[in-house]
Amino acid sequence: MFGKNNSGPAAEKYSVATQLAVGGVTGWCAGYLFQKVGKLAASAVGGGFFLLQIAHHTGYIKIDWKRVEQDVNKAKKQLKLNSDKPTKEVRTKFNEVQVFVKNNIVLTGGFAGGFLLGLAS
Repeated sequence: MFGKNNSGPAAEKYSVATQLAVGGVTGWCAGYLFQKVGKLAASAVGGGFFLLQIAHHTGYIKIDWKRVEQDVNKAKKQLKLNSDKPTKEVRTKFNEVQVFVKNNIVLTGGFAGGFLLGLAS
C-alpha cells in the first residue's frame, strides 16, 4: 500500500521468530567482529607499549616524567569539569535509544543474546 507508513516498530511488522532470528544473527556478527577487533587492538596497544619500554630501557627514548605528571593532572581536571552532567545532545540520543529498545524489545533481546554468543565464539 502506497499511503501506509512503514517506519513503525518491528514488533508490528514481523513475527516474534523473525525478530529473534534477525536480532540473534546480527548480534552474533557484531559480537564476533567486536571480539576479533578487540584482540587486534589489544595486541597493537600492548606491542606498542612493549616496544616503547624496550626503547626507553636501551636509551633510545628519554621520558620527562614531570611533564607527563603535569599533562595527566591537566587532563584529570578537564575530565572532572566536563563530567558533571551530560549535554543535551547525549540526553536526546539516550532517549531515542530507550524508545527504540522499548518498541522493539524482542529484536533487541535477540541482538543482545547473539552479541554475547558472538563474543564467546
